[in-house]
Amino acid sequence: MKLGSDFGWLWSAYAVSTYGTWIAFGAFPLVAVDVLHSSAFAVSLLEAAGLAVAAIVAFPLGPWIERRAKRPVMIAMDLARFLAMASVPVAYFLGLLSYGQLLVVSVISGTASIAFTAASGAYLKYLVRGDHLLAANARFEGTSWVATAAGPPMGGALIGLLGPVITVMADALSYLLSALGVLRIRGGDVAAPRGPAPRSRGADLLGGWRFILHDRALRRLFLNSILVSGLIMATGPLLAVLLLEEYHFPAWQYGLAFGVPALGGFVGARLSVRLVKRYGRHRVMAVSGWLRSLFPLGLAFVHPGITGLLTVIIVEGLLITCMGIFNPIYATERLRRTPPDHAARVLSAWSVSSKLVQATLMVIWGILATLTSPLAAITISGVLLLATPLLLPERTHLFDPEDVPAA
Repeated sequence: MKLGSDFGWLWSAYAVSTYGTWIAFGAFPLVAVDVLHSSAFAVSLLEAAGLAVAAIVAFPLGPWIERRAKRPVMIAMDLARFLAMASVPVAYFLGLLSYGQLLVVSVISGTASIAFTAASGAYLKYLVRGDHLLAANARFEGTSWVATAAGPPMGGALIGLLGPVITVMADALSYLLSALGVLRIRGGDVAAPRGPAPRSRGADLLGGWRFILHDRALRRLFLNSILVSGLIMATGPLLAVLLLEEYHFPAWQYGLAFGVPALGGFVGARLSVRLVKRYGRHRVMAVSGWLRSLFPLGLAFVHPGITGLLTVIIVEGLLITCMGIFNPIYATERLRRTPPDHAARVLSAWSVSSKLVQATLMVIWGILATLTSPLAAITISGVLLLATPLLLPERTHLFDPEDVPAA
């Protein structure tokens, strides 16, 4: 399906920045460890605090984005991320790099990412017709998973060749290229009418959450998505400790355990549109939503050796394939249920909530793993995930099925 050259530039901008992020995935903590000699706790704090503080800082951005043309916002956020990430190698070569600067860069980058996501989602709703939204979201989802699979190995090679600081610079340049891609879009733009100011600034700031909670289907999707992503993300650091420290997996096996399954996300995204066309949006969402909450419990059976490695690859592969199917459908449903003059606020509120929940659960599961063991904490997460599909919307909550064009 051809979605137009303007969508092609938006997709290209997303792809180049996503690849840059995943290529530099391991570089940022390596800078903290190898260059600044930070402790393991400090590295964990860098990730969790970056998520939480960025979410809090981004909290008031939804209404601000809503009232502005979306392309200039996207370009500004890309430039902000470029300058923030580029400051790391500059400070390093000047001998001024510090842990505090890494924390500030993490917050700026995270805040700009939330704002970019809100603006680009609202712009996508304007740029792509409603009956093509699922195909467009599926392309974004597939690109994300291919970058997840290919980026870390490429980044590892780049780190080995040039070091983590130069790899961070590569990530910075990806945001500059993304800004140029958005700049090449020749279509119109969209902004909510200025109109009279809201009666209270607090009500304006909470508008995204109020809209989500008022719509029954959005409310259930919102609670399901933030809980599932939070519980899955909370086990990421614990799985790294379990495989690398307790089970002594070589680094290349650890990379293989997560690189190969990510290809399942690409396959799932490619199947998503076809499955919806054949079986209907609700049925595919329900089945993939249940399966994506069932498979993580398989990580409770991970053990040392080659069979343990295969267990991780199979479990993660099945999980990510289901996510690849589910995510474009839920992202499309979210956009279709949100009017253009609320899209940026809804997407901003969604991202802020998701990141705060992820940061909170990372800390809680870190404490839980300390009190029990990494494997026990991972198992508890898997058990809790089994209940999350109960929050998925029922068929009566969704719009009537529409014809969905083939990919």
